[in-house]
Amino acid sequence: MTPEADPVPQAPGEISAPARSAEGGDSDDLIELLFFAYRDFVGDPDRILAQYGFGRAHHRVLHFVDRYPGLTIAELLDILRITKQSLNRVLKDLIDQGYVEQRTGTSDRRQRLLFCTESGRALTADLTRVQVRRIVRALDAPAVPGDDEGNRDARAASAQDFLLAMIEPNERAAIRRLMARRATGRA
Repeated sequence: MTPEADPVPQAPGEISAPARSAEGGDSDDLIELLFFAYRDFVGDPDRILAQYGFGRAHHRVLHFVDRYPGLTIAELLDILRITKQSLNRVLKDLIDQGYVEQRTGTSDRRQRLLFCTESGRALTADLTRVQVRRIVRALDAPAVPGDDEGNRDARAASAQDFLLAMIEPNERAAIRRLMARRATGRA
């Protein structure tokens, strides 16, 4: 068998160069760029969170609780796809330090509804501000020299389309519904 016809991994997790090329060509570059972009995108808020003794899990909880006031713990677990034990540890930190509050549901008293406190909203705004700055800078930068700098809306739409396409197809409708809740201001 020739090397081009041998897609069997050479070592655990390793795919031969010809198989890699046949599977997508630029995908290695995209994967690396996603890793680097994510590193820098979360690195800005990481520096702020470190001052509070918080980490990325705290950031994710703050983000969604701030964006969707009244979110239930069950909804948050579904969004984050973490264990209840993991969420409880992070949520305890945020509640004990006054960034999140938990209220009893009005129609179902067993429900625990989550809300950011004023301090939680302020911290979330600080974290969001540094990420928005990075996104705006990226959207304003021409992709190639001579590209129209005023094409920010098209670049934003393209980025949103790409990110949505990266999500599992059977999850996209649920994510669209969640994001529509934020757009309408409905918790």
